[in-house]
Amino acid sequence: MPINSFIYPANTLQVGNDEGIFGYGSTAASRVSMSNLVNSSGVVASDVTGVGTARDTPGATEYGGDKGIFAYGNTGSVTAVSNLVSNAGVVATDVSGVGTARKSLAACGYGEDKGIFGFGSTGSFVSMTNLVTNAGVIGTDVTGVGTARYLLAATQYGTDKGIFGFGSSGSGDGVLTGVTNLVSNVGVVASDVSAVGTARNGVAACSYGEDKGIFGYGDTGSVTAVTNLVSNSGVVATDTSGVGTTRRYLAACEYGQDKGIFGYGDNQSSFVSMTNLVSNEGVVATDVSGVGTARGYLAACSFN
Repeated sequence: MPINSFIYPANTLQVGNDEGIFGYGSTAASRVSMSNLVNSSGVVASDVTGVGTARDTPGATEYGGDKGIFAYGNTGSVTAVSNLVSNAGVVATDVSGVGTARKSLAACGYGEDKGIFGFGSTGSFVSMTNLVTNAGVIGTDVTGVGTARYLLAATQYGTDKGIFGFGSSGSGDGVLTGVTNLVSNVGVVASDVSAVGTARNGVAACSYGEDKGIFGYGDTGSVTAVTNLVSNSGVVATDTSGVGTTRRYLAACEYGQDKGIFGYGDNQSSFVSMTNLVSNEGVVATDVSGVGTARGYLAACSFN
């Protein structure tokens, strides 16, 4: 049978998703709800008119094997509203919030077809989580495990597990950290793993290579492009020298089933729209000229 004619049997999950979507965020002028699709070759499309409540600092994760969800964030006040993304990349209207309203949280997939939102700020830092079913339904709050923090990131690894990492903890504006927390294939968050790599917030993360992950960029007190690879057993590696424009408050997602993309963000003087592709070996490429509205404090997930 020719390769192109192969059809996946019903109920069989692919390891990775082909396409991705960047959504929401803040421009220099306002919060937005626009989105930008990423095709299976890592090419970012122009702006799609926003659907749902304009906000910044939401989280986003894939679910159901081929769909995605944006949820939570800041509209001027914290919210728990969510928006589902179809397997064609169409963003749906608002779904009433479930769980504690908060901003600057992170999200990732687990269990092959489910997702988890975790941590964030309600005005003070929290560590609670909310599970997402394979039908895109967000569950009520699960008591937090690990250091309460915000402006962190999360990614899937090992095909069915996840990891939260980095961010700011403590009080006031927070203390930068590199601590991580593993998520089992049934959505249970583990206690803190001591920091590896440069402590920072405003970081992004995505999966690559079908079963590994990468954290990248962020703010150490100044913007950076450093990255940290995550093995298929959830071990975070020491720093890899940064490639591309240093920035913070960006987003990242998987594409092409085994590759990743970092995009957008704040270079500490202005918002940008450039992207950096991640190979299936975890190598970050140089900048690709930006497409779409420059912004930061956005989120991204894969679909299809």
